[in-house]
Amino acid sequence: MTLEEKINAEIKTAMLGKDSKRLEALRGIKAEILLLKSSEKGSSEDAENKAMQKMVKQRKEAAEIYIAQNRPELAETELFQASVVESFLPKQMNPEELQAAVKEIITSVGASSPADMGKVMGVATKQLAGKAEGKAISETVKKLLSGGV
Repeated sequence: MTLEEKINAEIKTAMLGKDSKRLEALRGIKAEILLLKSSEKGSSEDAENKAMQKMVKQRKEAAEIYIAQNRPELAETELFQASVVESFLPKQMNPEELQAAVKEIITSVGASSPADMGKVMGVATKQLAGKAEGKAISETVKKLLSGGV
């Protein structure tokens, strides 16, 4: 079952259950997938995952702004939508798994100092795409290269 088919099935379920909040989030995902299909890049599983990660990031950033502006009801909506989108993403690595993976990459690349961060990040972002957030990867690489464990 493709992602689009899963989303369509979930939309039907949300419509039958009259779950308008979930329906809104699912329709946002479907719109993003349709945009991908109509773009020159085409729709692949990798492209869909990247687009959904971007959606999650946008919603979390919007929620932070709403919280800063003392608008908790809007922040709650954004966070709910982010959680719906996350439910369709592959399972994210926990900090321990991420640290172990980054250590392997550092060893394989032969990096030894913070000056090698670019080399490590190039490999890490490709290998860990979809499994961990870019910010978490960057922080872990920085911490391990500067000697902190």
